[in-house]
Amino acid sequence: MKDISKVRFEALAGYCRMPQTLFYAEEIQWLQSRNEDVLIIVIRDRADDDFSAILLARDLRLRYRWIDMTTFFESPAAALAAVEPKVAVAISDLDNQRVQGDEKGKPIDFFTSIVAAEKLHPDFVHLNTIEGYSPAKELITPMMRWYEDADGNFIEQFQTTGFDARMWELYLFAMLVEAGYALDRDQPIPDFSAKGLLGEMCIEATTVNPTRDRSGAIVPPPTAESQEQLLEIQRQYLPIKFAGPLTAKLGKRYWERPNVQGRPLVLAIQDFHAPTSMTMSRTALPVYLYGYVHDWEHQADGKLVITPHKVTSHRLGSKEVQSGFFGLPGADNISAVIANTSATISKFNRMGVVAGFGSKRVRLIRRGLATDLDPNASVPKPFVADVNSPGYRESWIEGMDVYHNPNALHPLLPEMLPGAGHHFIEQDGQLRSLVPEWQPLSSMTHILVPEP
Repeated sequence: MKDISKVRFEALAGYCRMPQTLFYAEEIQWLQSRNEDVLIIVIRDRADDDFSAILLARDLRLRYRWIDMTTFFESPAAALAAVEPKVAVAISDLDNQRVQGDEKGKPIDFFTSIVAAEKLHPDFVHLNTIEGYSPAKELITPMMRWYEDADGNFIEQFQTTGFDARMWELYLFAMLVEAGYALDRDQPIPDFSAKGLLGEMCIEATTVNPTRDRSGAIVPPPTAESQEQLLEIQRQYLPIKFAGPLTAKLGKRYWERPNVQGRPLVLAIQDFHAPTSMTMSRTALPVYLYGYVHDWEHQADGKLVITPHKVTSHRLGSKEVQSGFFGLPGADNISAVIANTSATISKFNRMGVVAGFGSKRVRLIRRGLATDLDPNASVPKPFVADVNSPGYRESWIEGMDVYHNPNALHPLLPEMLPGAGHHFIEQDGQLRSLVPEWQPLSSMTHILVPEP
């Protein structure tokens, strides 16, 4: 038996954990045997302060499941000693030991093409074939085996026109599991019905997509060659882009569904409308949600002063939308809107490297901007990180922003999404934010693979 990191265990088997186990057990060590044919978790019983070891093996759909456990002992070492013969038995009879009896269908495989090559999304082809993305591919492979395709078309869309949207949903899946939620996928609408220690919530995912003309060709987004043009994009163009998918979801009235009633309902939005558009759109989303823009200046003593200004609409050419999404009719049923500019294929690649997946020739360098916690800082601070270094740490929820609806009928507790940045609008229009000590705002991940 050999130790493995918690992040690797989470990637391989965290999806089988039920949240109620956190009430009575604390995981303290993770191990593997025979090239991860069997995984072992050492737990501490919270009530009695004694220890046991649990064995997991891949079922017939290649998902890690419980197969055996030891009794409880006074020390972790004793539990590990007792589990060794159980591991030997499991490995010697693995074909029988791993059968659960409830497996239906074949293992889910996202990466074997099911459509003609010319229909494949370019980013899917890159993920599936380029060595530099092998950490992401090897990470997604075990994850996908637990992902229930409630709509029946996930794999086809993942490989073709819906690649970005499906990656966003996979990210939300991983984030919720990491946060300790069990997911009920019996109901395909909304996308996620999650139950955790602090309660339940429902999440519906959506994306900002490219604008197309009548012929279907993509209309290039405006470019910013000056600070004034950048402000125009962030305060007019991008809020209009966010308005489309968010108001469309509002019109679906998910809160009327029996599986949503009485629970916080969250809309999760990601911006894929143009390459690197997320580097600008993070500032625009709260402008549209709350209907305020914020100007700032430093006083003579260096103190930062932020002045909010109410806006009623966003206009670009002949297009105009009402500002203040949370004030729209019916929006009081939306508890919060969440976004994460870091939640792209690059995050899957970084998390794959952290968990030890992929080609060992791949090196990732991450550069970006992070929140400066100095209350008088007006600009974010730059950072550079070597993702392959032993000290690099990252979680799925890292970089997430949660914008809370001040009018919500069912408010979302900030504690339900720990590790995210939480934002609230005050009556005077000031935006109050509770962010972790480390909160990346945007980043680019450079892939380095030496020549063969």
